[in-house]
Amino acid sequence: METNRRSFLKLSGICALGLGALPVVDAFAKDDLPKATTYPQALVGKKWGMVIDMKKCWEKGKEGCQDCILACHKTHNVPDIGTIKEEIKWIWQEQYPNVFPGQENEFNAERIAGKRFMVLCNHCTNPPCVRVCPTQATFKRPDGVVMMDMHRCIGCRFCMAGCPFGARSFNFREPLPYLKQENPEYPRRERGVVEKCTFCDERLAIGKLPACVEACKVGALTFGDLEDHNSAVRKLLASHFTIRRKPELGTEPNVYYIV
Repeated sequence: METNRRSFLKLSGICALGLGALPVVDAFAKDDLPKATTYPQALVGKKWGMVIDMKKCWEKGKEGCQDCILACHKTHNVPDIGTIKEEIKWIWQEQYPNVFPGQENEFNAERIAGKRFMVLCNHCTNPPCVRVCPTQATFKRPDGVVMMDMHRCIGCRFCMAGCPFGARSFNFREPLPYLKQENPEYPRRERGVVEKCTFCDERLAIGKLPACVEACKVGALTFGDLEDHNSAVRKLLASHFTIRRKPELGTEPNVYYIV
């Protein structure tokens, strides 16, 4: 009786928020939701991070390159909806004032202020999105990767409101009709869920780099273990001055920029 009452209260609370049309019933079909994923033993003790060298991204003749975006979206079956309101994005480009608000000024060099920066989920050390998710659909792994289990997502979008970087997208439409070519190796998701960059967790599990890093021809994206002093990312951080997005918020992003 107590178990049924607890399940009923969970479902009633969600419906009270006006979310009855979303896939809530599936999420609460069992009283205790299972833990989201198994964690590869080989990744224990890691803390993944990325360094983006925008100087390489802006190299003459390379501006406008979208190899990393295309590789990411093709790998993860990210649909091209075609409208800004409903667009899905895992990695994309933004203007300097949008990426680093509060750091812009009228004397910024034109070569910086007028450029577009690569942005993605920052996989924060203190992710606010994780704290506000009511179903643990978004969670932080021991290696620092902030994950999104789209099968557990009920579409409440609390995580989108909690993310200060706009790094999450809501899937308003069934993705399949908007894919030019489906990657059968990556799981499908339904409409009505939130999605974002996962640092290519499925590739990390088999020892591969994220698709965006592998696709970049100029080496602007460097990925590695922040706990390893000899890793490529740690060497870049030691030899270059880098900045992070909105450091004043205390989320401690694990994506760094060389400007």
